[in-house]
Amino acid sequence: MIVCVVGPTGVGKTKLAETLAVKYDAVVVNCDAMQVYREMNIGTAKYTQEEDMGQPHELFDIVNPDENYSVYNYQKDLRRILAEYKGRNVVLVGGTGLYLKAGLYNYEFDEREDYNDYEGYSNEELYNMLLERDASTDVHVNNRRRLISKLNSTRTSNRKDELLYQDVSIIGLTSPREVLYEKLDARVDKMIEEGLLEEVDNLYRKYGMTKAIRTGISYKEIVAYFDGLMTLDEAKRYLKQQNRNYAKRQYTWFNRQMDVEWFDVDYDNFQHTIEEVVTYLSK
Repeated sequence: MIVCVVGPTGVGKTKLAETLAVKYDAVVVNCDAMQVYREMNIGTAKYTQEEDMGQPHELFDIVNPDENYSVYNYQKDLRRILAEYKGRNVVLVGGTGLYLKAGLYNYEFDEREDYNDYEGYSNEELYNMLLERDASTDVHVNNRRRLISKLNSTRTSNRKDELLYQDVSIIGLTSPREVLYEKLDARVDKMIEEGLLEEVDNLYRKYGMTKAIRTGISYKEIVAYFDGLMTLDEAKRYLKQQNRNYAKRQYTWFNRQMDVEWFDVDYDNFQHTIEEVVTYLSK
């Protein structure tokens, strides 16, 4: 059985995944694009020692922050892990939908070592390149991430997405937006209290402005503060807004791209949410 625990940032995926892993004696496998990086812990909300319930964990802390790691790399790594643990239950947890889709579905890439990030190309150039390949594309010219994703994929527009594995359940956690946003705001304050500034400072000094730091929410905003581009209060406000925007994008992606069974999180009694998910999985 493969259980995928997805949803927006900050909704409670880690707690559910760790609990399900214990119940089903499963391996916990990361599906978050930033949690693959070592030393990036607080800002990525990586699972802590206190949250770890003792099951094996895979694809966390596998590359350094100055190494390039892409969805293409993740696809290969996830399929390798699933082959190694064939016959054992797996709980995939994370909010990076494209990684999940690339790993579990018939999502193909060109045969090359590195995923091309097309730095130096304008959005208009990327869009015209995509039009040459797929004249019917519905990707907006301003959606740079999606343009690059499409250019790196060898799939045709008419090819149907197909799961490569059996007994896969995609569980989504959700919450009223105002509740989630309050939690995200509080999490930013907690990250600051727990040492986010020190974490970013150490990373910035050690590695410089790497791709991981430049693209990871919680990192580039603090670097902007270090570089004098904004005050700490401004950086915190901007970071909170970035988290909210990211949550919106995650909702949109999962609702459009995957068949997700959504569960409202009961924060007053999280055990109730766990029981609802377990009941669904037992059917």
